[in-house]
Amino acid sequence: MRIDKLLSELGLCTRREAAKIGKLGGITVDGVPVKDVSKHIDPEKQTVVLQGRTVVYQKFTYVMLNKPTGYVSATDDKSLPYVTELLPEELRRRELFPVGRLDRDTVGLMILTNNGPLAHSLLSPKHHVKKEYLFTSAEPLDKDAERDFEQGITLADGYECKSAELYLDESRAQGRIVLTEGKYHQIKRMIASRDNRVTSLERISCGEIRLDPSLDRGEWRYLTEEEIKILEAQG
Repeated sequence: MRIDKLLSELGLCTRREAAKIGKLGGITVDGVPVKDVSKHIDPEKQTVVLQGRTVVYQKFTYVMLNKPTGYVSATDDKSLPYVTELLPEELRRRELFPVGRLDRDTVGLMILTNNGPLAHSLLSPKHHVKKEYLFTSAEPLDKDAERDFEQGITLADGYECKSAELYLDESRAQGRIVLTEGKYHQIKRMIASRDNRVTSLERISCGEIRLDPSLDRGEWRYLTEEEIKILEAQG
């Protein structure tokens, strides 16, 4: 891989910036200054240092984000800020995108990556990756809600949802929903089918990966090696 391509893919600098830094002696490979950043190297076997910083090569990047309200996870709405704006510039340069969507009012777990094939696989219905949400509804849900959710709710447009797990507290206006699919505004539409509405919604898990409780809204961290293995196994 070319040195300038490596540095740009990792979001450390643009190719043009790499060329300028290289000419000034700011890039070394195995301890030797390299001014020609078009030179090909093996980033898995050779050590690259950029302005005193050792470059750690990762083909793919995986990030956990605790999404706050007011941000969208799709680029087709230009009127609201996009979730990647919560990440530092270095990560934004890596062109990460969310695995699945959360609307502007829904908070909680988002996984972002630049591993397109894995993201596509995780979103495929055939993999049945469970996603768990906490919710509050405006009114208590009726006595048959758990049974009907398990059997499969039919939405207003006629779509028949797959079986879902519904767990309610004593108030029957708060609880958890576990889905294996993710249609547009699905939980809100499922609750609406009971002549009710969702007043708050938070995703807390995707498969075996759970939202890190130490992350405040808007904060992020890299996935651990163990979490990456779990993610790849789920896909």
